[in-house]
Amino acid sequence: MTTYILIAMCTVIIIMLGALLMRPAKMDMSALREDNARLRERLSERLGALSQNAIELKNISSDIANFKNILMGNKQARGTFGERQLADLIADIMPPETYAFQSVLDTGVRPDCIIRLPYPPGDMIIDSKFPLESYNHMMNGDNPELYRKQFELDVRKHIDAIAEKYIIPGKTAEIAMMFIASESIFETLHREFPGAIEYAARRKVFIVSPATLWATLNTIRAVLSDIKIKRVAGQIKRELDMLLTDLNRLADRAGKVSQHFNLAQTDIEQLQTSIGKITPRAEKIKELDFDK
Repeated sequence: MTTYILIAMCTVIIIMLGALLMRPAKMDMSALREDNARLRERLSERLGALSQNAIELKNISSDIANFKNILMGNKQARGTFGERQLADLIADIMPPETYAFQSVLDTGVRPDCIIRLPYPPGDMIIDSKFPLESYNHMMNGDNPELYRKQFELDVRKHIDAIAEKYIIPGKTAEIAMMFIASESIFETLHREFPGAIEYAARRKVFIVSPATLWATLNTIRAVLSDIKIKRVAGQIKRELDMLLTDLNRLADRAGKVSQHFNLAQTDIEQLQTSIGKITPRAEKIKELDFDK
């Protein structure tokens, strides 16, 4: 890439020098000096721009090389890259209380990610590791057909491992997910290895890429929101039922108090009637003349 840039720079210089040589001989020297100054200025600007482009291209080449080393290099670096991409996706979409990374299950295994879901269906496990060694041999090796078989065999073994470790009856969801950080590998797997995809479906292991995982997580988040709304609605209904019960109890007690008031009022009226009868008799007794 740098060689091409140097060739382009030399070509520009030669063209400009040729343009100068083709000018008429009878030219004003002052005008020629001005043209040369402007030419040197433009040439300096062009060279500066080309140098900057060369630096940027070198940095891009370095970044591409580093990215290739991550994807095609050692297993640990590739696993870290997949885990990081998975973590970024989940953290961007899911609420913090609905997921956990590197959390130990009751069986002692430590999955890459757990999506917390109420049971049923239960916690859903996502595995971010993927066997790429045979894939790299298949794409770059001398015997691609042999490595095709090995690649599919490795994928099936990884599917079995996920199903056995991360699908626990009564503890986790009945399905698990295998995350592939590369969209191209995901497409190759679906296009050229349909048998592996069908096998994963039978083992209830769903293979996802960054794009399909994004859609899946948004669906899960919507379901969790619906469950939360239904739970809150249930709590509100229970509170309303209890409130109605209390209101009915209060109405019964108010009725009893009203009955007591009615009885008291009747007793008071009877007392007033008795007083009304006693008072005239007392007046008559008062009028009697006991001196005669």
